[in-house]
Amino acid sequence: MTRKYEAVYIFDSALEEAAINERLDRYHALVKSGAPEAPAVTHWGKRTLAFPIKRHETGYYVLAKFETTPESLPEYERLVKLDEGVLRFLVVVEGQPPRPPIERKGAEEDEE
Repeated sequence: MTRKYEAVYIFDSALEEAAINERLDRYHALVKSGAPEAPAVTHWGKRTLAFPIKRHETGYYVLAKFETTPESLPEYERLVKLDEGVLRFLVVVEGQPPRPPIERKGAEEDEE
């Protein structure tokens, strides 16, 4: 069963857009297996980071939406983690409702 995912990447701002597109094609080739459509990629461009990441003050942001099976994600994430041009990335399930906070048992007893 396939699920819809969203991935946000922060690339090193020194990379050219052609190099970023080549890397994105390589990443998305792993998750394309069985997907009917190509990932929707939106380039947000260079932005100033809220705090330095790996001594970088700016990063190139990209948002990608794709559909794949959960089994293909570990290899995809491993490839992205190994790429030194990626400062940070986050993959989330699209449309997933937020989970309620976990309640501690005995919290009420501590207050008394």
